[in-house]
Amino acid sequence: MARLSLRNVKKQFKDTKVLHGIDLDIGDREFVVFVGPSGCGKSTLLRLIAGLDPITEGQFHLNGQLMNDVPPSKRGIAMVFQSYALYPHMDVYENMAFGVRLMGLKQTEIDARIDEAANMLRLGELLKRKPRELSGGQRQRVAIGRALVRKPDVFLLDEPLSNLDAALRSDVRLEIARLHRDIGGTMIYVTHDQVEAMTLADKIVVMNLGRIEQVGSPRTLYETPANTFVATFIGSPRMTLIKTSRDGNRLGLEDGGSVVIEDLPNANANGTLTLGVRPDALTISRDGEEGFAASVVYTEYLGDDAYVYARLADGTLVSVRTHPNALYEADEKIRLHVDAAQAHFFDTQSGQRLVV
Repeated sequence: MARLSLRNVKKQFKDTKVLHGIDLDIGDREFVVFVGPSGCGKSTLLRLIAGLDPITEGQFHLNGQLMNDVPPSKRGIAMVFQSYALYPHMDVYENMAFGVRLMGLKQTEIDARIDEAANMLRLGELLKRKPRELSGGQRQRVAIGRALVRKPDVFLLDEPLSNLDAALRSDVRLEIARLHRDIGGTMIYVTHDQVEAMTLADKIVVMNLGRIEQVGSPRTLYETPANTFVATFIGSPRMTLIKTSRDGNRLGLEDGGSVVIEDLPNANANGTLTLGVRPDALTISRDGEEGFAASVVYTEYLGDDAYVYARLADGTLVSVRTHPNALYEADEKIRLHVDAAQAHFFDTQSGQRLVV
């Protein structure tokens, strides 16, 4: 059982403030992903939880016990780093055994734990190999196994797939998801890849500039982003934000056409409004006066899908999901229409979500 609580946690390196008051609760057996751009503070927050760096201000509790001054080895937490950090002169067995030997376990218990972890991670035939004899995916599994044999209450994984190619990332991602189901522990996973976040997490913590922007399930963040940052960070291709002028229920672009949406937020009835649209929320026509005027830039053909990228009159680049057999030429003039049920609305100044 592992429940984590962070209250007003701040981190400062000399004069540089990195985290600005983090409040977060993580439940037992949850798979939580910290996601955000490089430099947002997600890895720093992970290191504070692990005890590798001291907390400047605030409190971190694990199962109700204050952890601020508890050394890393006493926290019941294991961490898998971005680099494999395997001992090159040791074989796989010795790499996995090194940490548990320091715990003072008997050899029979060490053998049993390594055997269990090797079976889970399909490393049984590799125990006598040195790291140089392993592929990148195998090395990462050994690093995970080294943490697993300690039987920690909490697993921390700091961008463990960033050194792998695309195919291996997919394979190891499945291994991590299966491992979480099998052992049922609390896992906290750091990544800048929102696809990893969406596919692995029970709960996603979106971070930006040392602050939490939103916490929620993948579906919640995708369907009801709290602000424009979350809206454009979660989802691939990203949501397009269109700054429009509003006249009643009509949203327009100067010299770029307009759309009518019956149900709009009450705010800014005659002013400006930021319209958020994902590729599925748009359709294309080649004629008519309604819709936003756009010019085709290029088309991505993906086999079962295709995306048309078009530029609006104000220069905004928009992506539209289309049928793979639909053909559009570069520079072709089109009209874009918005499915009101899938549209998102944000305040132009604050970027906060507006509710209809």
